[in-house]
Order: sequence, then structure tokens, then C-alpha cells
Amino acid sequence: MGQVIFRVTLQPMPRTHLKVPFPQKDAAKSLGAKWDATIGSWYVPETLDLAPFAPWLPGNFSTAIATPAPVSSMALADPSRATTALTVGKLGVPLSRLLAGVASAVAAAYKAGVWTTVEVTDVKPRGGHVYLELSERDKSGTLIAKATGTIWATTANRILPEFERATGATLAPGIKLLVRARPVYKPQFGFSVDIDAIDPDYTLGDLEARKREIRARLQADGIFASQKLLATPWDFNPVLVVAPDGAAGLGDFQAESQRLEAHGICRFVHVHSRFQGDGAAAEIASALVAALERWNDVHGSAPDAIAIIRGGGAVNDLAWLNDYELARLICGLPVPVFTGIGHERDSTVIDEVAHTRFDTPSKVIAGIEQVIVQRTREASSAYEAVVQAAELVTQRARSSAERLDAEVRADAARQIDLARRKSLELLAAVKDISVATVHQARALVNEGLAAVRLGSAQTLASARTESKAHADFVIERAGSHALRVRVEVGASFAQMAQSARQVIRDARSSSEALVREVTGQGPEKTLGRGFAVVRDDDGKPVTRAIQVEAGQGISVQFMDGSVAAHVDERQDGKQT
Repeated sequence: MGQVIFRVTLQPMPRTHLKVPFPQKDAAKSLGAKWDATIGSWYVPETLDLAPFAPWLPGNFSTAIATPAPVSSMALADPSRATTALTVGKLGVPLSRLLAGVASAVAAAYKAGVWTTVEVTDVKPRGGHVYLELSERDKSGTLIAKATGTIWATTANRILPEFERATGATLAPGIKLLVRARPVYKPQFGFSVDIDAIDPDYTLGDLEARKREIRARLQADGIFASQKLLATPWDFNPVLVVAPDGAAGLGDFQAESQRLEAHGICRFVHVHSRFQGDGAAAEIASALVAALERWNDVHGSAPDAIAIIRGGGAVNDLAWLNDYELARLICGLPVPVFTGIGHERDSTVIDEVAHTRFDTPSKVIAGIEQVIVQRTREASSAYEAVVQAAELVTQRARSSAERLDAEVRADAARQIDLARRKSLELLAAVKDISVATVHQARALVNEGLAAVRLGSAQTLASARTESKAHADFVIERAGSHALRVRVEVGASFAQMAQSARQVIRDARSSSEALVREVTGQGPEKTLGRGFAVVRDDDGKPVTRAIQVEAGQGISVQFMDGSVAAHVDERQDGKQT
């Protein structure tokens, strides 16, 4: 049996012109359309498929399809006329020759690359070359196409640095690209595409479009700026930190946070989660919710702030944080959220919705420390003012107490002197009355004696008896009167003494109340409110940062004791 030669000839397709409106020229150009300046029209190069250009094809469009030439022995006489010759023997066509024909047909149909959109599902650098797994999914996420792609070493060295500089992104799973790819078919390896160009604007546009969509949804929900409305914490004690385990940015953060914890100033609770890769945003949200629930169960309240931090990374590494559900969760938190994602040029959606955005984790802890230092300075100033006010009140109270004590003493002395004078006057009056009574009685007795003497002898005994009775009566009356006067004087003296003692007791109570008030306003009560006194080496209070120098030793007095400290650096705006 003789050999049968099949000759397949690919005829060049006629140039197909397009009707492209001016606003759509960029879209047509991105698909590979070319501009024909001679007639002022866009056209489809012969190597491109017409299907993507269907919206701009003319109504009378027709495509010339190359048909196989008749099988003839003439192909043997002129083998150069055949693009691909398939020799069919008794045992059929060898697979290598069949696939070689397919490879030739693909190479002839796509002599130049075609701009196409792809999503990278895997990246494997090897030997300077970059091997990619590419795919396309519909809006529901269903895979509708996939292929392998190759960026050869010489091309990769040229286009990848330019792409990374323009976008800040690296080739990694999940990134979407607009690439210029040329389909190739190799009998040993099958179908793939060779990539020789990447449009950075498309990648940036895709990332930004996703952020715009999430931002618009949050704004429509009315919660986009919710975190910005929360008050900045007045001070920090417990802080919840969410970060990747072992991240470099976490180490920078902990270098400062551990110093604050060592001095008992602030407390940090760490929660770890992935920050990139499929499902990273959901894992962060789940870890954050679980940590807050545990915190509330233990402490019965929320932390002062939440810090979400990670080290720097490429734009597409950070793009995993552009997630609607994660952003919505952050917007709904009642606690201020600080972000330090570790990048300065670009921001994520969670940076935009957070209460405060910092460039790096180190700046997050620096911001927290700055607030703590500011509150410490304010507390020191307030304590100094309280001490000065207490000293002034104490001085005034002491002066008032001394004045009142002097007044009480003087008044008591006056009262005692007055009582003594009255007592002496009453005693003198009693003596005068007693003497006058005695003299009067004596005169009466003498008069009675005289009358008796002048009377008759018969009445002498009677008169003598009557005189004696009168004398006893006078003496008894004089004694009773003297006793009553003495009792009245004693009562008056006791009343004046009691009045004087009452005045002294009232004065003493007032003085003791003033002393208690003065004592209650002292530094011990101020220390009990949570303030502290800073003293230098001599034990004198330090009220201003300028009073201490770097390297100086100080002591900090609390309510229950003192702590020695050493000044490493003074932060008062002056270089030390």
C-alpha cells in the first residue's frame, strides 16, 4: 500500500476592521486591536480570535475559513507548499507527528501575544524561570478555564521588577493580572502560554476596585466612620493585640510593650492569626471575637483598645485584609481599634475604618506610650498643684487655729479673772453684811441691857432671859444670812467656772476639728487616690522634668511604700 500525504495549508485571514466608539478605544486596545492610520480605523490582527471583538464587528461580517487542499501526490513533488504534512501509513500517524502538527497550527495562529486577564493560583520559580498556574472564575466562583503559564528567565528579569515597582505587589496566589500571552503547544508538555508583558495598571485597578466596593457597602450601611466617632482612650491599661504568630512587626511591638509591662504601667494580651492567604480575614475576625468574649467573661468589661498589627509586605499580601466582613466587624466594635499593618504607601480597608491608623507596629506602641507619658506628666502636675494647695490650706488652717487658740485662751483668762473679781466682791460684801449684823446685834444687846438695868429688879431675871433669847436669835439670824450668802457666792463661782470650762471645751473641739481637717488634706490622702510622689536623692519632691537629669537616681513614693528608679532619658522636648 502506498503512502497517503495530507496537506493542510493555513491561508492568511483578511484584515477585519472594527467600529469602535472613541470612549471604548482603550477596551479594544487592551484586547489586542491595532490602529490603521491610513484609513483611521481599528482592526483585528490576523492572529487574534474575533470573538472578543464581537461588539465592534460590522454587520456584514464574514470570516474566510481556510480549507484543506485536495489530497494529491503533488504534495510529494512540492513539499515546500505544505505547512504541515501528516504521513499516514498502514499503522496510522505517529503521535509525535500529530501533536507537532497541532503545535505548528497553534504557532501559526498566534504569532504574536494576546492581552488576556488571568488569576494566579500558584507560582513556582525555578532556575530563573517562573511557572504559573492560571485560571478564570465566573462571578459565583466557579472555575471556567485554567492553563499553565511560563515567564522565561530573560523576560522575568525585565518585566517583574518593573511590575513590582509600579504596583508594590509580587506574583502570588490570588492576584489578578492583565498579561500579554502567546499560546504554545509542545508535544512533550502540552498546552501552555508564554507571558512576555504584564500591565500594572490593571492589577492596581482591580485591587482598588475591590476596596471601592467594600468602602461603598460600608458607607451604605452607615457604619464606615463609626470607629472615628469613638473617644480616644484617656489612658491605657489593658490592650488586646492581634498579630501573626512570630511576625517581625510583632517583635518590634513587644520590644516596647514588654518594657511598659515590666514597670506595671500597661498590660497586653496577644491573639495570633494568619494575615494572608485564602480565609485569613475570616480567621482574624474569628480570633478577635473569641478573644473579646473571653475577656468579657473574665474581666466583665472591654479592653481600653485593640491593636491589629503585622510586618510589612507586598500590596497583594495586604490585599487579603480588604474584606467586607472583617471591616464590618471592626466598624461595630465599641473599643477603639489601632492598625499598624507595616506599610506607608498603600492602605487597606481596615486601615480606613479603624479609629487610628499607624504606618508600622512600632508606631502603634509609640502612640500608646506617648499617651501614657502625657497622662503621667499631667498627673505629676496635678499632684504638685494638690500638694501646693494642701500646704496653703494647712498653713492657713494652722494660722487660724493659732489665732482661735489665742482668742480662746485670752477669753478664758478674762472669764476667770472676772469670776475671781466677782467672787472677791461677793465675799467682801458678805463680810461687810456679817460685821454690820454683828454690830447691830451688839447694839441691840447693849440697848436691852441698858433697859434691863433701868427696869425694876423684879424684871431683871426676865430681862436677862429675854436678852439672852434676843442674842441667840440675832446670832442665829446672822449665821443663817452668812451661810446663804456663802452658798450664793459658791453657786455663782461654780457657774462662772462651768461657763469658763465650756468655753475652753468648745475652743478645744474647734481646734481639734481644724487640725483633723488640716491633717486630712495632707499628702497621705492624695497618695491614697492613686497618685505618686517623685523625690530626688535628698528626698525632696520632684515636680518638673527639668529638675532631673539622665543618669540620676530617683524614688517614687506610693501609698504603701517607695520604689527606687533610675532616669535613662528625660522627655521634655530638650535634648539631654
